[in-house]
Amino acid sequence: MVKTQTFDAITFWNNAYAHQRGKLLKKINLSEEQIKELVNKPYIELSSALRFEIETSNVQKSDLI
Repeated sequence: MVKTQTFDAITFWNNAYAHQRGKLLKKINLSEEQIKELVNKPYIELSSALRFEIETSNVQKSDLI
């Protein structure tokens, strides 16, 4: 059984600047308008579908800094 690797999105989101959050959202193919709307929201206020997409996107923290 292969375990899906997850990204520690909560920690990243809480410690990231808006431009780093924007990079993350861009990597999961959100539009610029969506990114502008979401970068300053607390992580918990993002939709559960979006949080799942972020956590399972195989993005590495090193890709976002």
